[in-house]
Amino acid sequence: MGKSPLKLGVSTYSYWHFTDTKYPIENVLKHACDLGLQGVEVLHQQMENEDTAYCNRIKRLAFSYGLDLISLSIHQNFVSPDPDIRQHHIDHTNRCIELAYRMGIPCIRLNSGRWGTVQSFDDLMALSGEEPALPGYTEDDAFNWCIDSVRKCLSKAGERGVTLALENHWGLTRKPEGVLRITNEVNSPWLSVLMDTGNFLDSPYGELEKLAPHAVYVHAKTYYGGGEWYTLDLDYRRIAGILEMAGFQGYVSLEFEGKEDPTTGVPKSVEMLRKAFK
Repeated sequence: MGKSPLKLGVSTYSYWHFTDTKYPIENVLKHACDLGLQGVEVLHQQMENEDTAYCNRIKRLAFSYGLDLISLSIHQNFVSPDPDIRQHHIDHTNRCIELAYRMGIPCIRLNSGRWGTVQSFDDLMALSGEEPALPGYTEDDAFNWCIDSVRKCLSKAGERGVTLALENHWGLTRKPEGVLRITNEVNSPWLSVLMDTGNFLDSPYGELEKLAPHAVYVHAKTYYGGGEWYTLDLDYRRIAGILEMAGFQGYVSLEFEGKEDPTTGVPKSVEMLRKAFK
């Protein structure tokens, strides 16, 4: 049997980079259909609300366009010495698992969180995502908080059949070793890895090779027009080879993070990814 063709999707984030006016998810679904994509990832903060009528409209439109809703990208921060703050983020994650289940979405993007001792994101990027721990605490403390918090989301994930996909983001997961430390210690079929091609700022290919065998889902970042926060010159043919060697067969979801208008930047990105993964 031959190899299945690439399953290529797009994140609604590609059309909205947290500006004041949200870009409608309904419009992204239409764009994805016109581009011949297979799926759409929904950015939770981009949703108008969580009302049943709105969620069902998104679900119905996706089906009518022949699209899978492949992931719900959410934000949480388990790195806090305050158990009440951690519980707030656990509750948020469990609520989003339920939301994903209602919308027929099989996966949510999970963050570890970070210390927050570097307030400016621009400053954090200048430090390659590294920041000091809160006084009196260590990274081991932070990993233990995160692992314990994720474990408290597993029951809901298993009950609803929603995979938690831990992304190499900032904070504890800025390096593949941090991602794998959490997933290995949690050791659950409901926690897997989301490999983001654009979140390793230095020597990304060796880092991606470490995560690829564990990845169930991939974010592919592009930067036409220059990146909103930084720009990487990523070799997607090389990345495609890394994923092929790892036996990856899941979705690759475009996260367009450039300053170019997404109505041109996203189609360019889709064309480039299709050629790279051909």
